[in-house]
Amino acid sequence: MTVRRPVSVAVALAAVVALTATACASGDDAAESTPGITADTVTIGSTIPLTGTAAPGYSEQGPAAKAFFDYINANGGINGRKITLKYLDDAYNPAQTVTLTKQLVLQDKVFAIVGSLGTPTHTKVVDFLNSSRVPDLFVASGCTCWDQPQKNPYTFGWQPDYTVEGKILGDYVKKNLAGKKVAYFYQDDDFGRDGMKGLDKYIDQSLVVSRQPYQPGNTDVAAQVSAIAASKADVVVLEAIPAYTALFKLTSLKLGYSPTLVASSVGADPITVSGLLENFAKQAGSSVKGQDLIEGLVTSAYLPPLDDTSNSWTALFKKIHDQYIPNVPFDGNVYYAMAYAYTFTQALARAGQNPTRQGVVDALKKGGLTGPGLVPFRYGADSHAGYTGGQIATIKDGKQVSSGTPLTTDDGDGPVTPYTQPQPPAPANGIPAA
Repeated sequence: MTVRRPVSVAVALAAVVALTATACASGDDAAESTPGITADTVTIGSTIPLTGTAAPGYSEQGPAAKAFFDYINANGGINGRKITLKYLDDAYNPAQTVTLTKQLVLQDKVFAIVGSLGTPTHTKVVDFLNSSRVPDLFVASGCTCWDQPQKNPYTFGWQPDYTVEGKILGDYVKKNLAGKKVAYFYQDDDFGRDGMKGLDKYIDQSLVVSRQPYQPGNTDVAAQVSAIAASKADVVVLEAIPAYTALFKLTSLKLGYSPTLVASSVGADPITVSGLLENFAKQAGSSVKGQDLIEGLVTSAYLPPLDDTSNSWTALFKKIHDQYIPNVPFDGNVYYAMAYAYTFTQALARAGQNPTRQGVVDALKKGGLTGPGLVPFRYGADSHAGYTGGQIATIKDGKQVSSGTPLTTDDGDGPVTPYTQPQPPAPANGIPAA
């Protein structure tokens, strides 16, 4: 007995030490074992085009998201942690996206990738992020490919996907431009193809007289616009980023061709497109008033109007903009980035005091998130899709003016239906509660 007692004591002491270590690991030590998490910080990353043809407008998203996080940090952070955003310039070049995303994950050890922009770019890193089990949150693109929870459990969309948006725009064309000849000008990737899937569910195919793709990076679209003009389409639906909305309009003007324009929300921000029209015209040695050239353009909106400061979300984001990035235009891109930044802070808050990568994914899968959207999110156990629809809006005097009620639908054959629930207000302090 006297021989065995020291062993028993040793075992007991070892058990106590093990329990103590376990208890410590469940606190700050556990947090610091998660990449990108320390006792007082959360570091996330993103790739966006700060340069190149996609940069106008989209380059604002990094500074705008950072401004929202700076505001959160100045007000105590989320569960005591401040959020650091590292956004890198991929110039809308897929090869650069791959290199920089791996840098963020493998070298910078970010907790998550948040708000990375672009369909042709981000599709090249989804497999890497999911195999690395890195949360890939709120891709700044409406590709339906972000909603594949079985294949890519760590990837989530945010904005309405292009098929949903295409259905809403197609429904508008069918009801308001009945019998008109229609043409599509689209980006030659999943962006354009997903949008056309939605349009084709509502627009009579016998009326679609031309489909013309463009390659991002090639700014000469004369052949495509000439083909559409020759088709004598009365309506052209643009599934395009802002630069190509402007290029289409300027090229059509040279041909004396002025169809009714209907455009995806991603290429219809009036401030961005107006500026591009004026800059492109100046480079060509002429002068235009961009605002006049997009008068009457029809699009869809899923966030509140920029000029409606009676809306609590607009007031919040305008306040943050004026405090942190007053030299950046307060446009749709800034609003967009602050909105998804809010969604991330809400998911992070719900992930708990010691967030893990799986924990933030689980928080999203539980659903119930709110925010500035005019329609609800689709997040749930079997859905990684973002907003469920949008509201028809027309550009008038340089602003998007909404009409009717917000509309919701799905990616399949479900109907486009009005959504009449009131929008939830922003938190009084702008900080989401768990």
